[in-house]
Amino acid sequence: MLKAESIVRLQDQETRAGHQAAAQAAPPESEPASNPHADPAADCDPGADWLEAVRRQHLANFELWHIEDEARRPDASDAELADVKRRVDRTNQRRNDLAEALDRALLAWLEPRGLPNPAAALHSETPGLMIDRLSILSLKIYHTREEAERAGAPQGHAERNLARLAILEEQRGDLAACLDALWRETLEAKRRFKLYRQLKMYNDPLLNPSIYRSPAQAKSSGR
Repeated sequence: MLKAESIVRLQDQETRAGHQAAAQAAPPESEPASNPHADPAADCDPGADWLEAVRRQHLANFELWHIEDEARRPDASDAELADVKRRVDRTNQRRNDLAEALDRALLAWLEPRGLPNPAAALHSETPGLMIDRLSILSLKIYHTREEAERAGAPQGHAERNLARLAILEEQRGDLAACLDALWRETLEAKRRFKLYRQLKMYNDPLLNPSIYRSPAQAKSSGR
């Protein structure tokens, strides 16, 4: 069910496709913001196509990367920055929910097989979080390669970015190998992972005092 090579290949394909679409003024598909009270498992049915779930999680990272870039424009107005912040929060919520949902799907697949072995050593990082890190590395690698090939860049720019690219590729290779090892050892009942809920608070109007104490929230709730 889980092969790091297939995940990395898909993330790279989606990264290229997303930038090609953006260049043609057709941004990649987006999804509704997550409901903080919804069950993340609904985003990743264990019977659904596994790589489609990985693709959706990567698209959230793709969107988040480029929204955050908007905040770094030197000419961005205060109003634009406030809008970007709200979009970042919504998209980051979705990104984390989808990473968590990947773990739910894997655990649901393992359960009827009597896995993970409760007596096995516990791995501190889950496959979903590792896949999220691979997703970000795909974006870093794409943009670093783009900088290494940028025409008209300052002297030494290409060499600096080629060196950075080699480091990123090595780090991704290491992480992909660790992901495969974790899954293999889980199937062999030698290692286990468990669901770690992110339990984000900042988007939840019932948990963030900056929201539930705001005059606008009090007015909307009739208080």
